[in-house]
Amino acid sequence: MTTPPRSVTIAVDAMSGDLGPEAVIPAVTGILRDRPGLEILLCGRPEIIEPLLPQTEALRARIHIEAAQDVVTMDDSPSRVLRAKKDSSMRRAILAVAEGRAAACLSSGNTGALMALAYMILKTLPGIDRPAICTPIPARGRPTLMLDLGANLEASDEHLVQFALMGTTLARAVYGIEEPTVGLLNVGSEETKGHETLRRAHRRLADGFPGYHGYVEGHDIHAGVVNVIVTDGFTGNVALKTAEGFALYLSGILREEFAASWLSRLEAVVASSVLKRVRRRLDPGRYNGASFLGLRGIVVKSHGGSNAYAVRQALERTLQEVAYDVPGHLAARLAPPPHEVTAV
Repeated sequence: MTTPPRSVTIAVDAMSGDLGPEAVIPAVTGILRDRPGLEILLCGRPEIIEPLLPQTEALRARIHIEAAQDVVTMDDSPSRVLRAKKDSSMRRAILAVAEGRAAACLSSGNTGALMALAYMILKTLPGIDRPAICTPIPARGRPTLMLDLGANLEASDEHLVQFALMGTTLARAVYGIEEPTVGLLNVGSEETKGHETLRRAHRRLADGFPGYHGYVEGHDIHAGVVNVIVTDGFTGNVALKTAEGFALYLSGILREEFAASWLSRLEAVVASSVLKRVRRRLDPGRYNGASFLGLRGIVVKSHGGSNAYAVRQALERTLQEVAYDVPGHLAARLAPPPHEVTAV
């Protein structure tokens, strides 16, 4: 993990998510202890935030509060948030990025509302039609980046090509993968499989996109076959939630089986170190923090049910994106060659 800039401010939506400030503030306190150059701008209701802040004067001096009275709930539609919640903690956090007062924004709130606000306030980079949500998925070897995970329920072949560009940029910049490989999620690996949009995207990617592997299937997601998996937001979101659900199911099955009898409980004691490692590898909080790629600023989405540990992981991921200037790397890849600029 690369060290973030010595002095950086992250804007955090303190109110959103299932646990709100009770998860956010312990995570903020913990990361401030480990990152001397970090400052946090907490956006939300001061009367709720203030009593939860650390009493240590040195830490408290690096936490700033920006008052915001509205809270975006999980039931709010993006249109309602845009229209009626002008003073939300979510909006304030994104505005801090747009105004240059913060290097990035983190929120555990409503994904649709966060994307709508980020798209409206920050806009997309030139050459990007739509932002996409990307997160690491546990896989053999190292996590696989997957996008889109819900920002665009439908995607054209052009969007899928742009997603490949965004995903490989993140893989290079943050994860240090010099030549990331890319797969296009499909129902089969044969050339004739999938709908026409997928086949068009496949032809375009196969025609010279660096590292393009071809089609991948559902069973390849956790196999580490490629570094980046590209799909539309509908399919990606279903795949992600299916994986999360299966991880919870598997954890539950292990608990039930090891509690079934006294012999099973004894076996659990013997295997406790292995079980702890398995639980750690399956813990969704370990991979928390989805990147909103393609925007002119950094926005990271923490899972709505995140506890303090998961929020801390998302904060670490946010700092990584700041350290590597992901929007800057993507803008550089989108820029036309110098001779083309001169010709214009």
